[in-house]
Amino acid sequence: MLELKNISFQAEDEKEILKDVSLAIDDRIVVITGPNGGGKSTLAKVIAGIVMPTEGQIILDGEDITGYSVTERAKAGISLAFQQPVRFKGLTVRDLITIAAGRELTVSEACSYLSEVGLCAKDYIDRELNASLSGGEIKRIEIATILARGAKFSVFDEPEAGIDLWSFRSLIHVFEKMQREHSGTILIISRQERILDIADKIIYIKDGVVERYGPKDEILPTLIGTARAGCDILMDKLD
Repeated sequence: MLELKNISFQAEDEKEILKDVSLAIDDRIVVITGPNGGGKSTLAKVIAGIVMPTEGQIILDGEDITGYSVTERAKAGISLAFQQPVRFKGLTVRDLITIAAGRELTVSEACSYLSEVGLCAKDYIDRELNASLSGGEIKRIEIATILARGAKFSVFDEPEAGIDLWSFRSLIHVFEKMQREHSGTILIISRQERILDIADKIIYIKDGVVERYGPKDEILPTLIGTARAGCDILMDKLD
């Protein structure tokens, strides 16, 4: 379980981006949504340790990790997948998965993680992580590395950004499979209705404040109703 206790974050210009956020997150898939500029991505960065909260505590499975660096949080079991995954010149897909696992993997083991995310292992295992890979491919490879790490808590910041419709649909299937078959919590930052629809719980954040948090069946209808009324939560659609 990840607990956020009275988390606030103030930017260098003294603008308060997060305001007294308190949450307990322990479901399989939780989606954070809300209008642009509301604090969604900042909250993801605070959880991953990229930025430190101005106030408050972060507790992972009873351990206070508030002062932990990005590396220390990764060792504690937190992974962050960026909107635009990093490409490493000269590094192969197999190299990346092996590094993520933290141990030497057999070809069969490395390939199994690629198969988990719907990629044909023989076509990708020796590919270099460069511009020849599409946005959808590199994002699925990034998810494979998270599976290899066995993270307790994985954060995906707008995973739909920069990918086409076919890749987006494949990504949804990957998340659904992770929901069914893997332990740990997946936290997704997204405004996509299809992603909201696979959540166990939804967090709605606006102006740095959590306004709603609860089961998908309770929260999603209110968000769709707001969007249809023409208000500021308008959710993006790819299909």
